[in-house]
Amino acid sequence: MRNVLFNFFPVKLSSRQLTFVLAFVIGLISGLAAVILKNAVHYTNVFLISGFRVSEVNWMFLLYPIVGLLLTVLYVKYLVKDSISHGISKILYAISKKNSLLKRHNMYTSMVASTLTVGFGGSVGLEAPVVLTGSAVGSWLGQRFHLNYKSITLLVACGATGAVAGIFKAPIAGVLFALEVLMLDLTMASLLPLIISAVTATSVAWLLMGDAVLFSYSLTDIFTVSELPAFLILGVFTGLISIYFSQGLRLVEGKMDAISSVWVKWLIGGVVLALLIVLFPPLYGEGYNALHSLLMGNPGEILAKSWWFSKIQDPWIFLGAILGIILVKAIATGVTTGAGGVGGVFAPSLFLGGLSGFFLARLLNTLGMVNVSETHFTLVGMAGVMSGVMRSPLTAMFLIAEITGGYLLIIPLMLTVAISYITAHLVEPHSVYTRRLASRGELITHNKDKAALTRMNIRGLIEHDIQSVSPDQTLGELVQVVAQSTRNVFPVLDSAGIFLGLIIMERLRPVMFKTEQYQTTLCRDLMYTPEYLVEVSDSVEQIAQKIQASGKYILVVLDQGKYLGCVSRARVFSKYREMMKEMSED
Repeated sequence: MRNVLFNFFPVKLSSRQLTFVLAFVIGLISGLAAVILKNAVHYTNVFLISGFRVSEVNWMFLLYPIVGLLLTVLYVKYLVKDSISHGISKILYAISKKNSLLKRHNMYTSMVASTLTVGFGGSVGLEAPVVLTGSAVGSWLGQRFHLNYKSITLLVACGATGAVAGIFKAPIAGVLFALEVLMLDLTMASLLPLIISAVTATSVAWLLMGDAVLFSYSLTDIFTVSELPAFLILGVFTGLISIYFSQGLRLVEGKMDAISSVWVKWLIGGVVLALLIVLFPPLYGEGYNALHSLLMGNPGEILAKSWWFSKIQDPWIFLGAILGIILVKAIATGVTTGAGGVGGVFAPSLFLGGLSGFFLARLLNTLGMVNVSETHFTLVGMAGVMSGVMRSPLTAMFLIAEITGGYLLIIPLMLTVAISYITAHLVEPHSVYTRRLASRGELITHNKDKAALTRMNIRGLIEHDIQSVSPDQTLGELVQVVAQSTRNVFPVLDSAGIFLGLIIMERLRPVMFKTEQYQTTLCRDLMYTPEYLVEVSDSVEQIAQKIQASGKYILVVLDQGKYLGCVSRARVFSKYREMMKEMSED
């Protein structure tokens, strides 16, 4: 394929020029994917709920989420036959442990599944599925052109950048998303392809949908510096909401994961979600319509199609309803994904942030404590919760700035996202995307030393050419094994392959020439139990620490007591140098 592409140009493309061309192609595809997915879900929603009366509860909300989750489960279980949930976590795992190689079906399967989930009311977002789609396109192109790990990783990031930029018409936010969430290094070599992809995807979205991509808003209220203390409070509040959402989501998903039957998960999740949507209709789908109503100055519309609608004139009942939505959003999102739905937390974070900002502003105004702009608090609250949940303050800040078409709110945005980030970080250092990977030592970071160790796989480091012996073998038999071996360590195993101890030349040398002991001394008499052993579940960083602490050049690798082989200092650091070279700049 590389030669075919080269034929279209009068001169041969360099590797960097090829990357620029592929970034443009990826931007086109990811921008188109964003448009297709948004339209698919939009028209599904129009078909299902456009005839509902604003002032009445519609009981079809009890049916749609259950049907949508069932269709998603059937599609994933019988057609995809692979897990496609938690798309951004999958990208991070691929970067750290799979050489940035994503499966080919990820280019389309998550889009189909998320359309079924969100179109029928699943309380999740479309951003993660389309980001996975764009990244999978980048990974596939990188593989087809036989690029190295560093180049494929950059193309994966270009796909994610294009997806975010295309959905929100926010090219700067798309670039920052790759740098903050995917933890790509900020260098000129990586920045230019990201910019190309972001601008291309944004242009595609503009050309095909204009202002209808998500929502656009022009600021009308005037921000004054005297409002900064209120935005400081908003930063703390959105940080606390971020903690609540992240912890609640983890708890709900954990409870759902504990259910073994996929059908029981679907039924429980579908019923709970349906009941919550009947109670609070804004939980249906992504929730961007509710945000649009808040920004347009029509907050009462967010409670349309519910029994709350007739009571919104009472300010405290209205605030109570908004608070109820905020509190149950984590449950709605958790049961959606836990029941088998496909979607992400990007949109829920913005939805929750917008409602939290509006709630705080309306509360302060109702109490007469201060007079703040509800629109400003809605917008800045979106950035605050996004910063706390996703640990992406710059992405959140510039996303809202680009949505509003200017930087009039840049100061309150900077203050709120910073305070929210700090507040959330005090409780949980990792985002919803990275927590599980970090706990398993599989999260790649900007620290190149740790990134190189994270990318290394212990099974690729195990040496299997070391001769083992049994505990009942005699010294004479052991000497014959030593004579045929090029190694100076000999693991002692029982008949089931369980590791019992280790014989090293230092212990063997004093007796190996005493022929009178050849029949009376057994291997069990010469072995010892090493202080440091490696488990196959250990990360390479943990192995390196054990090698350094032990002072040994070789350690035994076990799998729940069963001997697998050995790992040597030379092998680990040789692979480490290879990884560092591969990750370094050209």
